[in-house]
Amino acid sequence: MGKRSALLAAALVLLVATVSCYEDERERWEGEGEGGGREGRKGDDWFLLQDTKHVIRTDAGDMTVVRGGGGRSAVVRPPPMHIGFITMEPKSLFIPQYLDSTLILFVRTGEAKVGYIYKDELVERTLKTGDIYRIEAGSTFYLVNTAEGQRLHCICSIDTSDSLGLNTFESFFVAGGTYPASILSGFDHLTLSTAFNVSEAELGELLTRQKNGPIVYLSESDPESPSMWSRFVDMDHHQKLTHMRRIVHINTQDLKDDEEQPIWSFRKLLTSFFGRKRGEKKGQSTGKGPNAYNLYDRKPDFSNNYGSSIALDESDYEPLKYDDFGIYLVNLTAGSMMAPHINPRATEYGIVLRGSGTIQIVYPNGTLAMNAKVTEGEVFWIPRYFPFCQIASRTGPFEFFGFTTSARNNRPQFLVGANSLLQTMRGPEVAAAFGVSEDRLNEIIDAQRETTILPSATVAPPDDVVGRGEVGKVIRNVGSEMVMGFD
Repeated sequence: MGKRSALLAAALVLLVATVSCYEDERERWEGEGEGGGREGRKGDDWFLLQDTKHVIRTDAGDMTVVRGGGGRSAVVRPPPMHIGFITMEPKSLFIPQYLDSTLILFVRTGEAKVGYIYKDELVERTLKTGDIYRIEAGSTFYLVNTAEGQRLHCICSIDTSDSLGLNTFESFFVAGGTYPASILSGFDHLTLSTAFNVSEAELGELLTRQKNGPIVYLSESDPESPSMWSRFVDMDHHQKLTHMRRIVHINTQDLKDDEEQPIWSFRKLLTSFFGRKRGEKKGQSTGKGPNAYNLYDRKPDFSNNYGSSIALDESDYEPLKYDDFGIYLVNLTAGSMMAPHINPRATEYGIVLRGSGTIQIVYPNGTLAMNAKVTEGEVFWIPRYFPFCQIASRTGPFEFFGFTTSARNNRPQFLVGANSLLQTMRGPEVAAAFGVSEDRLNEIIDAQRETTILPSATVAPPDDVVGRGEVGKVIRNVGSEMVMGFD
């Protein structure tokens, strides 16, 4: 009897605790569901990402990172990704480095050349507006703005799965000087000079001249431009090799293709980094690495009079499978709506590229979690399974781009429209669940003849309307010219 009483008491305690937790969660949903409740409460800013950090800022460019969302679970585990914004002035270079996070780059505007080490070889790719490209964590890379008189603007996902957790990500600069410091500088100089087979004085020249930051100008007309970087892009193959021989005393025997070499070495890295095979033209893509994928060259997966959408998964661009990320792009005409739907496989991160609109998100208990206006440059996230929709402002088109946490076909499930779940499941069971007759149910769900992207001028907000709770206003800094600079 004693054991039974103890078990019953333990069960009652567990039941009370479970009910209490549920009630707390229900009260939280109800208290924050109608557009945010009191300003500043924890749930208000769950879906609008506002934790912004300037990680790089020089005269030649900058990089800003918006930390990914994760709600209360972020205390236990980090969000799957952060969102980065890179701006580079014309003829500038993001100096060689590797990261503890994988980047998926999207070229919003401009032209670029990316070079990185792929399977121990230098791969160079020319990127244009709309291109997607992946740089693996641990792969040394550089990025050059090759356009004449045009800024380069890139948006990137930053995978947190391999991150050291010290910051949003860690940069390890292979090249550098006094600012930023090269990772080579951390070794004992006698050890390093021996490894390079140069004098300590020559080594000091290599490791102290750069002082202009991680993003530097390449133009000779810029008095602050380091001479090493100003000549970097325009060197031909022979000049690059001569330059490197002068720095690290590489002899001809070291460069023979048939000589067995270590898988990785400082010399191999620097030789491949500065060298180019004979016959290759300036700006030409080189190396046997993956190619870029252009979103704007792709035919929309869905299109009608009210907008279009593209979803990119691993079957379209194979490198996405390594990080299990997807990519999407949506264009809505003025006043149109992406029908209410859910993502059954992925959390979604979005960046507003153009225009303005509102985003509505619903809690699992059927209360409104957020109804917020977003404008150009702002970042939001949608948790997996949460119902949501996007509505374009009546004043113009609404374009947004983003990443999802699954490289598989997400297969969004639409709740309203001619292709909705209700259409597929219609019958007496669904009618009984709503408490209406089957005929009445059919009348209601058949009223909308469009699918996926719907006309919605009556509910689309004018440009000066903000959703309940005005939670959209808290991240205006993310849309500043400094971050996105779409001018």
